Amino acid sequence: MAAVYSGISLKLKSKTTSWEDKLKLAHFAWISHQCVLPNKEQVLLDWARQSLVAFYKKKLELKEDVVERLWIYIDNILHSKKLQNVVKNGKTINLQLSLVKIINERIAEFSLSGSQRNIGAVLSCCQGILSTPTLAVVYTARQELIVALLSQLCWSACKQPEGAIVAPLFEVIHLALGHYLLIQQQQVNPRRAFGEVTGHLLQPCLVLRHLLSGGTWARAGQGQVRPALGRDLRSQIEAMLRGGAFQPELLSSYKEELLEQQQGDTKMGVMKPVLAPMDTVIGRLVDPGYCAPALHATVLAGSVPLLYKLFLDSYFREGTQLLCFQVLPRLFGCLRMSRSQEEQPGALPTADWTAELLAVEQLLTSVVSTGVYNVAADRIRHGDVQFRFYRHLAELLLTHAQAPVPAWFRCLKVLMSLNHLVLEPDLGELLASAWINADVTDFRTRKAQEALLHTVFQTYGKLRQVPRLFEELLGVICRPAAEAQRPLVLASGPSAVLRECLLELPPSQVLDTWSLVLEKFQSSVWPDLQGDADMAQKALSLSSLLHCIMSNMRTLDSVTPLPVVRRTQCVMERTLGALLRPLLDLLLGPPGPEPELWLQKVCDCALLLSCTWAQVDTMLSLNCSQYHAVSGALTGDALEIPNCPSLLPGVETHHWKKIENVMARFNSLGRYCLEQLYLQKMKRTLMQTGFQSEEAQRTLRGDAAYILSSGRESLTQSTTASWDGQVGTVSMLTYAVAHWHLIVSNLTILMSYLCPDDVRYLAGVLLRTLQMSKAQEASADEEPNITLGKISEAVLHSPLFPEMRSLHSAFLMCLSMRCASLLCSGAQSDPDLLRQQLPWLFEKDPVDVAHWGNRFAKVGSEGVESRGEIAQNLLSLVRSDFPIQLEGEQLESILGLLEVISALQLDSLLTPCHMHYFLLLLSTAITTLGRSCSPSLTLKFLMTCYQLLGYLQRGKSARSVLKVMYVSDIVEIILTSLFEASGRLLIDGDDPAWLGFLQVIGTLLEQLMQMLVQIKLSVALNFGKIIAFLSQRKECTGVTAGGQLETQHPLGRQLLLVSLTKLCQVLGPFVQGQGLKQPQEAPAVLRGLLLQAGATLQLCAVGGSWGPHLHPAFVSAVSALLEADTLLEADEGQHCRRRGTEICPLTDRALLSHAALYRSVYSQVLSELPALAGSPQSFSAAIRFLSLFLLAPELHPKKESVFTSMFHSLRKVLVDPAIPVQVIQDIEPHLGALLTQMLEVGTTEDFRTVMQCILQGLDVSKAWRADLPAVLSALTLMKLLLNCPFSGDEASLFWRACPQIVTALTLQNREACQEQPVALAVVGPILDVLDALLRRGEGAISNPHHVGLAFSILLTVPLDHLKAPEYGSIFPRVHSVLFTVLQCHPKVMLKAIPSFLNCFNRLLFSVMHEGRQKDKGSADDLPVVLECARLVERMYSHIAARAEEFTVFSPFMVAQYVTEAQKVTLYPAVKGLLQEGVYLILDLCIEPDVQFLRASLPPGVRDAFKELHSDYVRYHKARREGERRYAV
Repeated sequence: MAAVYSGISLKLKSKTTSWEDKLKLAHFAWISHQCVLPNKEQVLLDWARQSLVAFYKKKLELKEDVVERLWIYIDNILHSKKLQNVVKNGKTINLQLSLVKIINERIAEFSLSGSQRNIGAVLSCCQGILSTPTLAVVYTARQELIVALLSQLCWSACKQPEGAIVAPLFEVIHLALGHYLLIQQQQVNPRRAFGEVTGHLLQPCLVLRHLLSGGTWARAGQGQVRPALGRDLRSQIEAMLRGGAFQPELLSSYKEELLEQQQGDTKMGVMKPVLAPMDTVIGRLVDPGYCAPALHATVLAGSVPLLYKLFLDSYFREGTQLLCFQVLPRLFGCLRMSRSQEEQPGALPTADWTAELLAVEQLLTSVVSTGVYNVAADRIRHGDVQFRFYRHLAELLLTHAQAPVPAWFRCLKVLMSLNHLVLEPDLGELLASAWINADVTDFRTRKAQEALLHTVFQTYGKLRQVPRLFEELLGVICRPAAEAQRPLVLASGPSAVLRECLLELPPSQVLDTWSLVLEKFQSSVWPDLQGDADMAQKALSLSSLLHCIMSNMRTLDSVTPLPVVRRTQCVMERTLGALLRPLLDLLLGPPGPEPELWLQKVCDCALLLSCTWAQVDTMLSLNCSQYHAVSGALTGDALEIPNCPSLLPGVETHHWKKIENVMARFNSLGRYCLEQLYLQKMKRTLMQTGFQSEEAQRTLRGDAAYILSSGRESLTQSTTASWDGQVGTVSMLTYAVAHWHLIVSNLTILMSYLCPDDVRYLAGVLLRTLQMSKAQEASADEEPNITLGKISEAVLHSPLFPEMRSLHSAFLMCLSMRCASLLCSGAQSDPDLLRQQLPWLFEKDPVDVAHWGNRFAKVGSEGVESRGEIAQNLLSLVRSDFPIQLEGEQLESILGLLEVISALQLDSLLTPCHMHYFLLLLSTAITTLGRSCSPSLTLKFLMTCYQLLGYLQRGKSARSVLKVMYVSDIVEIILTSLFEASGRLLIDGDDPAWLGFLQVIGTLLEQLMQMLVQIKLSVALNFGKIIAFLSQRKECTGVTAGGQLETQHPLGRQLLLVSLTKLCQVLGPFVQGQGLKQPQEAPAVLRGLLLQAGATLQLCAVGGSWGPHLHPAFVSAVSALLEADTLLEADEGQHCRRRGTEICPLTDRALLSHAALYRSVYSQVLSELPALAGSPQSFSAAIRFLSLFLLAPELHPKKESVFTSMFHSLRKVLVDPAIPVQVIQDIEPHLGALLTQMLEVGTTEDFRTVMQCILQGLDVSKAWRADLPAVLSALTLMKLLLNCPFSGDEASLFWRACPQIVTALTLQNREACQEQPVALAVVGPILDVLDALLRRGEGAISNPHHVGLAFSILLTVPLDHLKAPEYGSIFPRVHSVLFTVLQCHPKVMLKAIPSFLNCFNRLLFSVMHEGRQKDKGSADDLPVVLECARLVERMYSHIAARAEEFTVFSPFMVAQYVTEAQKVTLYPAVKGLLQEGVYLILDLCIEPDVQFLRASLPPGVRDAFKELHSDYVRYHKARREGERRYAV
């Protein structure tokens, strides 16, 4: 056969052989082991190469499909494992240059024309060559080939191709860059490297980097670049540019070019300078021909800061500051904005401004971060050359202000931080452009503006030149401007910055600034204020500024120097006399032809300053005993005249009436400030000793009434406006919000002086604003501004709200009236008839309902008849057509009100209000719902109603309801309504919302029945009526009126089962009499009722189909009945023993009468237990039933062991592969409770059966057969067993098997860790079992070798290459096992400290590896790593607590940490936690240990240790010494 194929080479070269046959022969020759061609790989590769070269040189004509198949053939060879094995074995494969050249030509053709003909196979061939080092030599040996390839690849990528070509293209670029970087590092000719980078690679790489950073491939998706690959490519491009254009050998050339130094004689070994390298780089950068003009601008803006950063990284050091600066103007000159003064205004679009300002920001940030600019050195040595450039840049920025661009503010901020003198000459323009005239609306831009203003104020505050700053600011405010278009001077951002600055200033500077504002007002504003609306706006701006200064200055106190107090007093008097009184006199003058706008602005100005002045005067008089209040105390005349605040000395009280009349025309800042003045007057009145006099009380009531009535009209129009909380921003739009905020903030003062009508008005406003649309609330600004709805929400949830009894009661009544009106709007009958049927809907005061309580409290037939009358009235309405029907919109409105009710504290209502709300909510819950109501909305409505009834009945007045109706009547009304509603409710019986509703109903029914038991009010009668009602329902009997079997009420049957469950749960303990004293006549009756409940449940079970599986409601009901029967049996047994009777016939009848039901359910539960595991409620109910059945031996089948049956059913659950692991983990507590119960009643043989089953599941053969369910079930059973109590023979049996268990765990762990990927689903439970076994085995495991096997398990568990959730699951388990060994087996640990430390060091190194700062991944994983780092720190503390055992090893532990820490850069939070733990180990080290470490550690690690020890001495040791001294 070898001879047959030996001539294959000739056939491939033969012209007579067709190309189809040649390709088949070549493919066969490659894959066949029988082909014995000498040097077969080289021969076949050369044949394909020669064919392609001949085709592309026009020496051979081939069809396109043949050419494509030849490329694919070469690609298959290059990527084949056979070729890789040949290369590994040392055989040489030569790739001819001709193949590489045609690959480069094809890629060049692709980059120029975009032709994708065969480009996929060509790129794959290139990738195969570059990924094999022995083949890549053909590129790396000829440097010009790799440069040409890289250039063409980058240009190809810059064409932004789409589809499947993107991923291989970037993979090849990544490989090519990697090879070129290696060549570049080995390059001995720097000029060649510089020429290659600038001549061929600079332009395409910069465009590619821009596209990777924020262009086409910034987001991962189909045809996109993976983020990790994109980051690697950008890093490679930056490294390539730095290694080519900014080599250390080029430093002298840059100095010669940039510093104009004349190089004299050149020393040996120093390279001849390259001519103008910076000009070369910039020339290539600004060349407009390498990309489209629109793209060129953004590429340029992104590349300029990159090149400057690379230059600084390469050349910045002490002494090169000037050189590094000289690059800055050159690069800045590349940007179009540098020539904006020469171009026409507006020539640069906003998008280009944004990109170039970002570039300037990055340039300036690089200057700041590296320290290129030194103010003194620049002035003394270099003649302010840097300063002049920054001044020019500042002028350019301020001349072409770009307030909508956040980067513009940030550039100015950096310039201010560089040197405030850069912006000092243009300080006025800065304040005008960046603050006063800047209309900033975008959130990010506002933050940038705040940061700039904060830097400005902070800088001038440190320089003690804040008055100088304000002088410029006042000049800008008073400039002529279109005031109607000027934004607010003190919006929320600038106001917050100014407040922060003022709080840090000394009082003298604040007073200087205050005086400056007064002088500016008097000199520039006051002379032209009369009738000039423009000047009135300036006056308001100055008033807002003065308000901020006065309100936020540092307060004076008793230790303030007297000169400061006196100066403050003088400024206050000057403000009052020279500013406030003239302004008020201007308002009090005769009315003239002034425009409305002027009058409004002047009123706002005067009242804002008056309010501020009054508040500051009061505050100073309270805090500083040396300050004498200018306003003085309130006089008697002032108290006699209501509604007249007399807080400003020299202003007659009757003048305020006129001011009020003027302000009544405007909903603006002035009216709000007038309300503040009245509030200030109330506070001052309350501070007087005679505030309880009749005159003072009358004045207080008048002031409170005025504050409330002032904004009454504005609150009737619900506004969606938001207010930032600043007084100066109150306007016509925000006045209502500010007014409501003022009232709510001072409710504790106002409430005592409001009349009942005003209180009801407040309650109405509160309810109306709470009902504002959620969509409107969600449309608020990004900042947390104040709205009417938010204010009212805060009141509703305030703990003080219930304490304000009058408002709380009024709100409750308003809320109930609103609910009642909505219910009445759905009335289907005559209103007068509805008033007779449901009178509580028309009561306007809860006290009106109280007479029912008095009436029904009577004892005798009259009271019973009255109770029955109301109940029968409601029952008749529920059974027939209820007179109220709600549709969709009405129902949604009611739901909104119910949500408000749910926020109230219903458990603390007084008796009348409680009775009123109970009847209201009950009427609401039983209302008929129209067809327009969806099932989900109906269910939500019903759940909300019955939840609120449950909350109400947990209150202190819950028993007052029984004055109106019996419990049995309430239960019958609720269930009758629900049975009817469930028949119309189209919803699945297994729907989670429906199951949640059943829980709500069950809770309410249980509350009502428990209340009946507690008060012992006709217990037998009420329970009898409830059982009779339930037993007559068709949902129970399953028979309709026509005698047909009814199977169409699944929801109704579930309701019935819930009712029976709660009935049995309440009746059982009561019948047994635990903790209660039964009435003498009740026991026999109640036992009969319990038997009747069981019969009803049996009828219910027979009456209809429950579907393929048991329903949780049915199982819960049977469980409750079984528990009640068991309790009844125990109670009767005690009675029989007291009477000396051994057998009690009643007991047999009570328990065994339901035996068939119990056994049937038992069999069904055992068979369906795996299927029930998916439903938590069903599984919980099933486990509960099995636990109860286990405790009733009379019910056990005689032919089989209940223990064995239950255990096998439990194992079926654990081994069922259809049940997810997470579900098993969720049901483990239920399984553990059942297993505990089983072991308590089981025998030693039963325990032996469990142990045998576990050991069989842990056998290593299960892992070999990949029987994962069997292994996991055994591990789960083991974990459950270890949580069960056992002793005696069972304990002896278990601990004898312990060696076998530990060995099995070791083998299972080894097999799981050898799998790829690691079977973490098995490793995690193994660690859990090992931890529990070692913890339980404290003192019981006799052989230390078995404990020591735990270390081998821990050393096998992988901790690297795990995802964050997996890492967060495995790491704590390993730590827990290690801690258990340390805590519970100290003797074993003492003999195996090296193994212990090996395990601990794995944890430490793992945390340091995961906690390092890295490109890939994200900070989202950091919380997991931090939690693991805390565990390591805790282990360090436990080790340090055992100083005697670990003292010898402490220096080695420190050395391990330092050695590993020196390799990585940790996140600060992770590093802090680990260092705190290492400090505890350093506490164990003595001085010789420290000296040993300093001498023995390697140089780099030694420095890290010195830094660690220095921090230890400085922080930890000093703190420990301080704590020790404090303790002493």
